[in-house]
Amino acid sequence: MAKRTIQDIDVAHQRVLMRVDFNVPLEAGRITDDRRIHAALPTIKSVLDRQGRVVLMSHLGRPAGAGPEPAYSLRPCAERLGKLLACSVAFSGTCVGPEADRAVDALNDGQVLLLENLRFHREEKEGDTAFAATLARHGDIYCNNAFGTCHRSDASMVGVPVAMAARSRVVGLLVAEEIRYLTDAIRTPRRPFLAILGGSKVSDKIRVIEHLLDHVDRIIIGGAMAYTFFLAQGRKIGTSPYEASFQTKARDLLKAAGDRIVLPIDTHCGDDFSGDCRQQICTGDFPADTMGLDIGPASMALFRQTIAPAQTIVWNGPMGVFEMPPFDAGTRAVAEAIAGATRQGATSIIGGGDSAAAVERFGLANQVSHVSTGGGASLKMLEGEAFESVALLDEVDK
Repeated sequence: MAKRTIQDIDVAHQRVLMRVDFNVPLEAGRITDDRRIHAALPTIKSVLDRQGRVVLMSHLGRPAGAGPEPAYSLRPCAERLGKLLACSVAFSGTCVGPEADRAVDALNDGQVLLLENLRFHREEKEGDTAFAATLARHGDIYCNNAFGTCHRSDASMVGVPVAMAARSRVVGLLVAEEIRYLTDAIRTPRRPFLAILGGSKVSDKIRVIEHLLDHVDRIIIGGAMAYTFFLAQGRKIGTSPYEASFQTKARDLLKAAGDRIVLPIDTHCGDDFSGDCRQQICTGDFPADTMGLDIGPASMALFRQTIAPAQTIVWNGPMGVFEMPPFDAGTRAVAEAIAGATRQGATSIIGGGDSAAAVERFGLANQVSHVSTGGGASLKMLEGEAFESVALLDEVDK
């Protein structure tokens, strides 16, 4: 059933304890990509505009969980959020304890507070119920607006809504949108329904392929994961990466899917992992001293032809080493083809991670229907996995 959203409830004079995903990249304490903070803004503004009080909690990076680590402090996120909201954002140097309690108590209607990194406490990753109950005291309403961690059982994701069972527990606008695209669009797609999967490992995507084969009309497979499929076909792949333990599974999938799985028909190879290596286009076996680094021009043409008529498109994973020209050409070609199909009316869903980074890099993020904020979470959803962190939240008829 559909979940209640933050817009379905009265938040005036209430403390909304909102789990966000501010796990942004930092260099020397400076945020280099604030897309995740931008993505949270509509939900935060919805509460502030209605005179609610926002208490934000998030993790950042992978601290040891034994106390504060300045390199992983969320303080830069509070400063960036304040600039984006054009208002002061209070910051607490802890997420639990007297300092946090005082900061929460000091909030007035229409104000926002960001708590320090949840993962400074090992109890967060452990899903500790006592830690969750302490966090829960910060809010009258719980709001899950952190799609990037929806597949996790951390204390803030599962333990807090359990502790707040007698209070309202809703999804934020970001999570509601992710669910709408990644669940509803797949359950009731407009056809042809096309999935495009890339990246380095078959093992990362094998359950996605198996699940989507029951739903899609075709699956394009590119990136390094294609080389394991090449091996399953008896081809030689030189020094390219592959997963030997998945050759049998790849062979079985090819047999079961038939022509519904579309593999590259040529590969842009090189003799070294660098942009200025000796290069060649391989259409059959790869020379022993070369590795695949991108799809070739014939594959780009084939993939464009496959993408053009699609009415629902899900893409997760690049076609090659898109961060390193000239091996970004295949990923760019796929991104441009998806944008073109979208302009013709297709629904296009970019499944986070490297795919999201690619459409941003190529200036195409605004030319697709939806760019997911969670690579790992989107993969789990594409596998058909149900999230406990969402299942716990209130249904619309509550």
